Amino acid sequence: MTRLLSFCLVAVLALAGCDTTPPKLGPDGRPLPKVHVIKPGDEGAVTYSMVDSINSLRSAAGAPPLTLNPLLTAAAATHSRDMAVQNRPWHFGSDGSSPLLRVQRTGYQGQMLGENISETYETELETLSAWMELADTRAVILDPAARDVGFSWYQEPGGKIWWTLVTGG
Repeated sequence: MTRLLSFCLVAVLALAGCDTTPPKLGPDGRPLPKVHVIKPGDEGAVTYSMVDSINSLRSAAGAPPLTLNPLLTAAAATHSRDMAVQNRPWHFGSDGSSPLLRVQRTGYQGQMLGENISETYETELETLSAWMELADTRAVILDPAARDVGFSWYQEPGGKIWWTLVTGG
């Protein structure tokens, strides 16, 4: 009897671990994204995953590679956090600053060429893929005049990620 009870308990626990609920769908009919959590210590991997992926896309398009620039990254980080504070993805800061002004404030000596932003729960590569689907954000990534890139994000405690990419030349 004890064996049978033990077997039933193990079977119930095993079945309880199975998730048979279908994925929740968004208004476009596609599954809603799962929350991607960037763990402490993963910052470098996320950054270089994005930069390496961008450079692969640029290479395929015949554009020169981008170099990660700390000043552009500082401008991107400032804007990601500010978008979270404002709770809206847009190119202007809460102080009225434009992307150009934010880049100038860092002391970057080159010309600011473009900025891509996103509010999502997705990974950096899913975000890059979404940017590549739109002509204007794809143009920022593949701009042959760009030589430098800044990339950063801010993740809220609930998981929402505010991504910012800035290019310069």
